[in-house]
Amino acid sequence: MRAKLLRYYRRHARQLPWRETKDPYRIWISEIMLQQTQVDTVAPRYEEFLRRFPDVHALARATESEVCEAWAGLGYYRRARNLHAGACRVVDAFDGKLPHSAAELLRLPGIGRYTAGAIASIAFGEAAPIVDGNVERLLCRLYGIVDAPKSKDVQKRLWTLAAEWARSKKPGDVNQAMMELGATICRPRAPSCENCPLRGDCTAFSAGRQDVIPKKTAPPKRKVLKVAFAWCASTKGVLLKQRGLDGLWPGLWELPSAHGTHARGRLSAALQTALSDRAIVNITHQLSHRDVQAAVYRGGAMPQEDTTMRLFKDPLAAPLSALARKAIMAVNEAASREA
Repeated sequence: MRAKLLRYYRRHARQLPWRETKDPYRIWISEIMLQQTQVDTVAPRYEEFLRRFPDVHALARATESEVCEAWAGLGYYRRARNLHAGACRVVDAFDGKLPHSAAELLRLPGIGRYTAGAIASIAFGEAAPIVDGNVERLLCRLYGIVDAPKSKDVQKRLWTLAAEWARSKKPGDVNQAMMELGATICRPRAPSCENCPLRGDCTAFSAGRQDVIPKKTAPPKRKVLKVAFAWCASTKGVLLKQRGLDGLWPGLWELPSAHGTHARGRLSAALQTALSDRAIVNITHQLSHRDVQAAVYRGGAMPQEDTTMRLFKDPLAAPLSALARKAIMAVNEAASREA
């Protein structure tokens, strides 16, 4: 089965920039970016990030805020903060060289069992297993595992199976091939079994149960986050405020804001300026686990700037969160229609 998988991978693997290198630093960056983020989103940002931080020393020299700015649009900003902390640790404790083993990699911030196995196997050839969502689904179907894949017993079995697959002369290729097959062929819905090199060995396929294995669990109910933005503009520019390094969108810029109930009133009080009764625009935005409902209100007198606020002649040129960019563009479009 391993031989079949590797033959298929060599012929059909997608050409992705992080597969063209054995540089441990670049592989580390790609694996952190790919945590809970789709390949299509990561691919254009990967080279851009590396141009700004070409090696671990450049990343360690940067400020946490600068790293978060470069991360804008990738989401889950804790990854960026952990990446920066990890770079500082690699420089200080490992002389700028990424640890070679999965066990040592686990000591770095933001690296869990999967990421450690991916880096160790791809960059250093260690027979370290990986189990991400794609591998999880592939193994459940291949071995006919019908129980919930996130249960403790099933996870233990999946990691044991993954370890057996990784016992190879090229564990990095095996691990990447399993992820690739799960992402492109053994998809969550409508798997392309007719193109799968392992269909003759697949328990779920032989039983016609590939659409019901693995067992699906109900997604958690999504919460709603209400946001109020203030549009305070003058001939000198639009007022933006830099977010702190904790919480959502750390270190990025946005229109001054308040979250939660009575957000408009609290925002007006914080800025010490009146806000329009009606919103200029209303927008919606989806986060991984929440739905954002945002309203932009026009400000009255320009608030007094503090160290976290400044005027931007072109606010879209600032390092913005995706939500802030959407809000500013919506206001600009509304102004164009009125004109």
